[in-house]
Amino acid sequence: MDNLHTAARDRILAILSAGADLTLATLRPDGYPQATTVSYVNQGLVLYAGVGLDSQKARNIAYCPKVSLTINLPYTNWNGIRGISAAATATIVNGADALERVAALMVHKFPEIKHMQAAGNPPGWGSVLVLRIVPQVVSLLDYSVEFGHTELYAVPPEACAAD
Repeated sequence: MDNLHTAARDRILAILSAGADLTLATLRPDGYPQATTVSYVNQGLVLYAGVGLDSQKARNIAYCPKVSLTINLPYTNWNGIRGISAAATATIVNGADALERVAALMVHKFPEIKHMQAAGNPPGWGSVLVLRIVPQVVSLLDYSVEFGHTELYAVPPEACAAD
């Protein structure tokens, strides 16, 4: 496994910017993994996603903060497959300033939130926990290089800094 280098980081950031949803796998206390789809935003390689305050995902992360995730971009044929999978750590975002920053990122990426607010149907932010997901290992999939092409990278903490 290589350490993440600038060119690979840039390709991963391009995928993060183009994607909207990720599949998040958490570990249940009974030992079974649970995978669910959530929308996300990112700041650098750090991802943020909202989950229900009393959701199974929230309980699973309280039990074990280790998660896995995948992000796949749309494609029309297999030669266009691009995405990432990652091993990461998830924590709950605390503090009004941090939550406001993530909310602003969400509104920017998902403008429908503004429309919901204007229509009097804002998201129930009070019933949402915001997760901060920091990758430790990333597998970059790029079938445009060749069918089945993947690259595996260790992600040092300094690579996760926001741009």
